[in-house]
Amino acid sequence: MSTLSKISALDVSHLTVMYRNTVALSDVSVTIERGSMVGIIGPNGAGKTTFVKSVLNLIPRSSGVVTFFNKPFQDARKQIAYVAQRSSIDWDFPMTVFDMVLMGCYGRLGWFKRPTTADRHQVYEILEKVGLQLFCDTPIGALSGGQQQRVFLARALMQKADLFFLDEPFAAVDIATEKILIQLFKELCAQGRTIIAVHHDTITAATYFDSIMLLNKTCIAYGKTDSILRPVLLQKTYEKSVLQ
Repeated sequence: MSTLSKISALDVSHLTVMYRNTVALSDVSVTIERGSMVGIIGPNGAGKTTFVKSVLNLIPRSSGVVTFFNKPFQDARKQIAYVAQRSSIDWDFPMTVFDMVLMGCYGRLGWFKRPTTADRHQVYEILEKVGLQLFCDTPIGALSGGQQQRVFLARALMQKADLFFLDEPFAAVDIATEKILIQLFKELCAQGRTIIAVHHDTITAATYFDSIMLLNKTCIAYGKTDSILRPVLLQKTYEKSVLQ
């Protein structure tokens, strides 16, 4: 095993997040391996989105240390892509599918360099990969929910990131989109990239993810999926029997 493969994608140590006087996350510690597909599971209000946003410096942390590939966020940010919840995006913004995906390369180019011909060709390749090659000139607001989710993922792929954070990527998407997303995620992981996704369905989680992080204000458990998705741990996470 190479030295590079031994480096974890994400290390979180004693992360705490406070909203005024309310504890959103308390003393969360987890190490996520490179090349894995990880699901973050927990009840509504458990802090799943807060966890993602806090490790990405999108909201302030009260305490804790977070590193990516053994580096602080500012040194690793070009290796990281974030796909937010689809509901948080203004889909009425006048932009075509092609232009939105092309935006994915701006982070590595810098705002004052123009995308190259090769970048534009790559947009077409990625759109074909996500099944949207016929929608290049379509306004993003005219797409279905599943198509919009695929555009957002395509933009993240354009970043050529090593670590992808996705917040509810399967929420309200059609079966065709879900299959496309899962296939893409598996391909990325096979290339050594890492997927961390907020998810809500414990049934599909059993087949989607290599590892699971059970979260309810703190990390209840983290490990390989078959050892984590057990009734005793799920009951502890959801604070009720999941067998009823």
